[in-house]
Amino acid sequence: MNDTLKVGLAQCLPTADVGEIIRVASHKDCEIVVFPEMFSNGYSSFSADDSSAAAEWVAAAEPLDGSFVRKFQKLAKQYRLAIVVTLLEKTEAKPCNTALLIDQEGEIVLQHRKNHICFFSIPESECTAGTEAGVVSLMTSVGAVRTGILICMDREYPDVMQALVAQDVELVLVPNSCQLIDDPEVGDVRVAGVRAKAFESVVGIAVSNYPAPKHDGHSFAVDGLGRVIAQGDTSETLVVASFPLGELRRLQESEWFRRVDKARGERVNSPPANDPG
Repeated sequence: MNDTLKVGLAQCLPTADVGEIIRVASHKDCEIVVFPEMFSNGYSSFSADDSSAAAEWVAAAEPLDGSFVRKFQKLAKQYRLAIVVTLLEKTEAKPCNTALLIDQEGEIVLQHRKNHICFFSIPESECTAGTEAGVVSLMTSVGAVRTGILICMDREYPDVMQALVAQDVELVLVPNSCQLIDDPEVGDVRVAGVRAKAFESVVGIAVSNYPAPKHDGHSFAVDGLGRVIAQGDTSETLVVASFPLGELRRLQESEWFRRVDKARGERVNSPPANDPG
């Protein structure tokens, strides 16, 4: 039985033909396609001293039942695959930096609002942070896959990933908008951080980033051992990652990583405080 799940990372700008990207992903047998962060506006910004530009940016936020989201719902249903689409989400208060997981029926099955927003800089200074992180069982050819979402800087803090692991996550999808390899201050440390998170949590992680010249592309995926299994270059492209779900599930059941409390039959992710190991 095939236990491999293909995920497409749409390393593109909002000006790209998303319908063609989804068509190609379907042709390549991808069952999930992930777009970069805040795709509804391309993670656009504005001048700090231009209050009218800030107001226009906020006013352009998209409702969940609007035409932007509906377009991706139709594509998901048409091509029978799941899509992670991202948007500046309109709310009653400040907008949210949001990602939606749409299943192959075109239904929104998971909504994640970025927890760790860049409140210290434009444009996310105009946003409200999310406070929760959920996991859903996404139906695929390899069965139900426990799937969660992190958005960009969420992956740099432990709490959101820990919340997903506590819900038995298997696959984490990460819309991104920053330099991944060529950051002038930290180099490729973000890739190293994702690899470490995958290894310590025994999960597959897929990161979809913007291409050059906006950022440096290099969208990538890692398996449950933190090994890079796919990575793009700097150009607009569809990066296809084949996740070995069977291997990942065997690792998750192994005491090598996620320990099992045999008295209760529950998984725990670290030894108790009095464990000398």
